[in-house]
Amino acid sequence: MLKDCIRSNLRRLLTKEKSIVLERRIPFLERRFENIEELGVYLHIPFCEQICPYCPYYKEIYHPDLAERYTKAIKSEINFYSNLVGNKPVTSLYIGGGTPTTMLYSGLEEILEHIFKSFNMQCDIHMESHPNHLSSDNLKTIISMGINHLSTGVEALQDRHLKFLNRPYTAEGVKAVVERAVSKDFKCINVDFIFALPNQTYSEVEQAGHALVEMGVDQIAAYPLFIFPYTRMGETANDNNYKISSLLKRRKMLGILEGIFYGAGFRRTSVWAFTKPGVPKYCSVTVPLYIGLGASGGSYLKDVFYLNTFHVAEYINALEDGRMPIAVSLDLSENMQMAGWLYWRTYETRFMKKDFKKRFGKDFDNIYGRYVKLLSLLGFLNDDAGQIVLSDKGTYWLHVLEDLFSLDYISKLWGNSKQNPWPTKVAL
Repeated sequence: MLKDCIRSNLRRLLTKEKSIVLERRIPFLERRFENIEELGVYLHIPFCEQICPYCPYYKEIYHPDLAERYTKAIKSEINFYSNLVGNKPVTSLYIGGGTPTTMLYSGLEEILEHIFKSFNMQCDIHMESHPNHLSSDNLKTIISMGINHLSTGVEALQDRHLKFLNRPYTAEGVKAVVERAVSKDFKCINVDFIFALPNQTYSEVEQAGHALVEMGVDQIAAYPLFIFPYTRMGETANDNNYKISSLLKRRKMLGILEGIFYGAGFRRTSVWAFTKPGVPKYCSVTVPLYIGLGASGGSYLKDVFYLNTFHVAEYINALEDGRMPIAVSLDLSENMQMAGWLYWRTYETRFMKKDFKKRFGKDFDNIYGRYVKLLSLLGFLNDDAGQIVLSDKGTYWLHVLEDLFSLDYISKLWGNSKQNPWPTKVAL
């Protein structure tokens, strides 16, 4: 009840909305692109060879025949958007999943070729991968496709924790895989690491932190275990007595990692990411405006957010029938747009006030100045020469806010969308 009260008050404070409800409605998109100067593209590959019990993202077991139909459907969706986007520059392309590398030889290259043929691509390609897919031959293929920012889910570096997460490799094996990828000609190699696992010790976190640095990666995304209620881990949490670590324990573990990464010369580039100086960061979630391709792909276009159906078969059937696969949408008021902009810019831990003025035509301090002054007095951020920079303390409490607020939204939106391919409405 207390969490619900806090969420309700924060929502009203930031968005002025009593409730946020996505509805079964396809928005009229033609006019939505008129005032957009540039945008990003997200491509969702929903296939995996096995389902990890903690993963909240939409995925299905890979089948070659389904992947072939999915490729054709994606190309149809691209054709629809190419007329709307026209020659506007696409400044970000991110391929997520699922496991994108399941389609490495069964449609992924064909999709990428169609994207570059259909849009004015002015960006690098960022892609997720599975460690077991990063053989020397596969890495050569990935590079030949133009992918120059690669992420892989290490997740843990002790065998007992890998077993708990149902990851099909050993700690020593995954270290060798990452070192192989680091030796190739990528602009950025990112690894994901989960801490605050059940019964994980501080010394294990410290050991893993040093091992991550020693592997020579360019970026590390370190985040605590989140248990979403609609995942297999969430469904069995009570029976297996899985418990989220306390805020104090998570803060201490994150502090251990911060000390190791800063000591190795990394800088913080988002709430969870630490990047080597001079390396372009690997990042998926902070693009201001974007379209989402594929099953469960979400799109954000200034004044509207909408989400494709989460079911692969329904997604394919819709496009084969000449219909858009959009399941639910939400028109965004200006206050909602500003709150969303602020959240994601803060997620990056630093931003310029002038960028807010450019986006909304309003002075940042007139809208949020009093909150910034309070947060500055509390030591959560610095306001220096027009730039807002979060402290480590502020970054941690943003995580707490994320845990309280946005993860609840994700659980409701993704959980409902997973159960029903065409929900009538989803109340957040």
